[in-house]
Amino acid sequence: MSKANTRNRASSGFEFVTSCISTTLVLLLLGLVVFFVLGAHNLSVYVKENINFSILISDDMKEADILKLQKRLDQEPFVKQTEYISKKQALREQTEAMGTDPQEFLGYNPFTASIEVKLHSAYANPDSVAVIEKVIKQKSSNIQEILYQKELIAAVNENIRDISLLLLGLAAILTVISFALINNTIQLTIYSKRFLIHTMKLVGASWSFIRRPFLSRYFWTGVLAGFVADALLWGGAYLAVRWEPDLVKIITPGVMLLVSASVLLFGVLITSLCALFSINKYLRMKASALYYI
Repeated sequence: MSKANTRNRASSGFEFVTSCISTTLVLLLLGLVVFFVLGAHNLSVYVKENINFSILISDDMKEADILKLQKRLDQEPFVKQTEYISKKQALREQTEAMGTDPQEFLGYNPFTASIEVKLHSAYANPDSVAVIEKVIKQKSSNIQEILYQKELIAAVNENIRDISLLLLGLAAILTVISFALINNTIQLTIYSKRFLIHTMKLVGASWSFIRRPFLSRYFWTGVLAGFVADALLWGGAYLAVRWEPDLVKIITPGVMLLVSASVLLFGVLITSLCALFSINKYLRMKASALYYI
């Protein structure tokens, strides 16, 4: 009798381990998709907020007035950051870039002072940029020209939209696949207990009493699998940031916390719901039907 109990406990433990492993792998895949969706959003914000506006200033405008214009621009809701580049600084930067001083053979500094503007990501789209250009030009008559790459802004927004739709579609498909894979794993495990469930019904156990140990078991399976998948995702994120420190702007703690919460929530919900559906299936079956499935 003790040997039989030992075999049953070993079999139960093995089923629990295999269920946890298979659920962890599915949740890891699902977590990666959530990570890429959230990471793509951060990447789009980072790219959009690093598209520069160059406001070229007339030589007639005094530096004090340019700094006042810069302060007014800083107060605009669409502006994230501004930088004033004087004529001397522009000459120095171009000399370093070209390896020669244009002033030496031209006899004068050919560059103009400018204000470099970076926009908040919400405003970095073609329609908003066209309006912003008009607003900036109204601030001073000494603004010569506003330079920015219209084609680049349009291309960035279009590519980000396409990638976002692709990732959302992939996330939806993988959610369905994840549910199906975990459901199959749980159904196979509960299938082996179908006669035990029927025996409990025969001795008068209520359905809620029969469900309780199964739901508890798979709730904790989901929790454990979620934590293991989260640990693997955090480890991967840490190695990625160690390899390329600039990725910290995309792989932020906020993104990782959302990914972790999503994985844990999916793990608990999917395992619990699949267990509930499978148990109810066998609870509703008659004894004769149990032999033909």
